[in-house]
Amino acid sequence: MKRMLMPGSLLGLVILLLLSCQPKVNNDYLRRDGTQIVNNQGPFLIRAINFGNWMVQESYMMKTKGVFPQHKVKQLINGLIGEEKSAVFYDTWRANFVTEADVIHIKALGFNAIRLPMHYNLFTLPIESEAVKGENTWLETGFILTDSLLSWCTKHEVYLILDLHAAPGGQGKDANINDYDAEKPSLWENPLNQEKTIALWAKLASRYANEPWIGGYDLINETNWTFEEGKQENGLNDTSNLPLQTLMMDITKAVRAVDQHHILFVEGNGWANNYHGLTPPWDSNMVYSFHHYWQRNETRSIQRFLDMREKYQVPFWMGESGENSNEWLAEAIQLFELHGIGWAWWPYKKFDSRTCLMEVPVSPEYQKILDYQANPVDSLKPDPELAFRALMQLAENHKLVNCKLNRGYHDAMFRQVVSNATLPFAENKVPGKICAVDYDLGRMNQAYHDEGYANFWVTDGGDGIDPNEGGFYRNDGVDITTADDPEGNGFCVFSIADGEWMKYTLNVTETALYQVDTRVLNEGQGGGKILFQTDGNTMLTLDVPPSDNKQWISLQADFRLEAGQIPMTLRFVKGGFKLSTIAFTKK
Repeated sequence: MKRMLMPGSLLGLVILLLLSCQPKVNNDYLRRDGTQIVNNQGPFLIRAINFGNWMVQESYMMKTKGVFPQHKVKQLINGLIGEEKSAVFYDTWRANFVTEADVIHIKALGFNAIRLPMHYNLFTLPIESEAVKGENTWLETGFILTDSLLSWCTKHEVYLILDLHAAPGGQGKDANINDYDAEKPSLWENPLNQEKTIALWAKLASRYANEPWIGGYDLINETNWTFEEGKQENGLNDTSNLPLQTLMMDITKAVRAVDQHHILFVEGNGWANNYHGLTPPWDSNMVYSFHHYWQRNETRSIQRFLDMREKYQVPFWMGESGENSNEWLAEAIQLFELHGIGWAWWPYKKFDSRTCLMEVPVSPEYQKILDYQANPVDSLKPDPELAFRALMQLAENHKLVNCKLNRGYHDAMFRQVVSNATLPFAENKVPGKICAVDYDLGRMNQAYHDEGYANFWVTDGGDGIDPNEGGFYRNDGVDITTADDPEGNGFCVFSIADGEWMKYTLNVTETALYQVDTRVLNEGQGGGKILFQTDGNTMLTLDVPPSDNKQWISLQADFRLEAGQIPMTLRFVKGGFKLSTIAFTKK
């Protein structure tokens, strides 16, 4: 029998028709599988960065004083430059803060997801502003911003997790987080705010239901509101959390009516960690999300979540952490990943700060606005032109090209989690001058030793302290402050305690005897002692003479060095002085 050959064009048409009839592959949606989050490639550990301060401006990140949530920041700006120019500033702020270049940068740094803290008022009006009570007016701003970010995430294969950071009315007494206005009903005090929250999630889910690079919906961030009379006001001790559970379940029902794909992330009360009344899970694609700040990074600090995971066979995700030293970051991520828990670090950008991934510079003119906010008297009020210029410069500074990567912060989050090796922080050429603050990159007890290396105030009690007591230059436990030593780089190590040390990698160009000039300033009347060690051997001992004249002096001695890359450790047998530079001159 003769075979009939199908013409090429007809064959192609048949193939297209057959392919169109095949069920669509579930692309790469994140989803729950028992106690794990998975995609089509298998278990997926979320390593995310939070875009804090973009859609929701938080007081401490804006550098304002006291309880000063976003609506007050806007009132301040409107009062200084007027509503028209204020709108220009906010449009520019949002356009500059996050661009495609940021997504590319984040992917290159090793992150695989972004958590997007959203303010509801970019998507819909407050209930007080609705022309018809109970209706929802939809605003394009928030959707356009989210669409743009999602398009970049899709292009570069980075998951985007939507987080309702500021819910209608505000979900907690901690107003700086969620823009709560005590003069208006909160999320929990007016059913219309709850209905708007449900409607917003239904709208978002309908819009993004078929977007595989949406990693999930974080339904309500850090509820901190007591529902029980006489309990701690932020809900830390509530035992039922029934209103929170009811709202979460109502949101779930609304989302599942239009979207069967995406994970629902559920946070507890008391800043996300009180889960009383929120178990067992009520959805087959649900993940619990806890937050972790200022605690000892020990298994017992997360044991209750591990127990819940085992009991209910549900995954956990650590949705926010950070605001601590580099060593603390590495410890925390090691802890989470040891137990198969993904994480999201806070925040991506912050101005004039070491405790973030990308540091944003601040102009002196913006400081004038902050001075006025802290003390709103006419004599301190900046004129409208200066204020507008300062705000626009702040928006300009948030462009990625104007930000600085905090190298130690990033190094701690990735390399230091899996390696105890140290890396040079600076070139440190010999002969030449090295700055005391340019000790190596690396873990505590590998690159340095400091008595107060992290902030554990939640575990240990108290108000907590900055592990870097001076708060300048780097984000380790080493204490760094500004210095007026004309021989230095403007910074020095200070508050040196007995037994502390720092390691440096020297690049010695020639084997020789070198004169070592060490710049110190005695902080007390006692005096100190420094050991210079290479390969564990003490090559030089310097005594810091007692003095109370507060002057920088040079201590000189000779030190032989071999050519090559030489590790050198400065051990402080006795502290109580400042250290600026160490200069090596060939003799």
